Amino acid sequence: MTTHTPIEISPHIAQRLQEEQVVWLTTVSADGTPQPNPVWFIWKDGTFVTYTRPYSAKVKNMLRNNRVSINLQGAELLGGDVVIFTGAAEVTFNPALPMPEYQYKYAEAIQAFGFEVPGYFDAYSAEIRMTPDKVRVVK
Repeated sequence: MTTHTPIEISPHIAQRLQEEQVVWLTTVSADGTPQPNPVWFIWKDGTFVTYTRPYSAKVKNMLRNNRVSINLQGAELLGGDVVIFTGAAEVTFNPALPMPEYQYKYAEAIQAFGFEVPGYFDAYSAEIRMTPDKVRVVK
């Protein structure tokens, strides 16, 4: 794993990272087309963590090119307050234990999708971790 100097984020962004439910993870397809996808996430110790199906297009894209961006939603009416993180993603297949914080944050949503928590992590068994090396804010 590569070590990074932690990026500095404002208290406002730190609060959003704890409260937001969905971020946009953008990978790049084989032909160079950006592929944004909404994902659930946890922000922990300066790293985004999310889970996905191991055969998903985003995993294939990251195995080919691990540079990704993660965007927080913008303000509804004016489109400002967009936060864009960029960095390299690492994919781990069948991690030993899914993050308890992720399980807690999304337990209700996982059940709404018709899964029990253990079954969800059987299906979504690829863990993606991205530690940003840059952050940009669009006001």
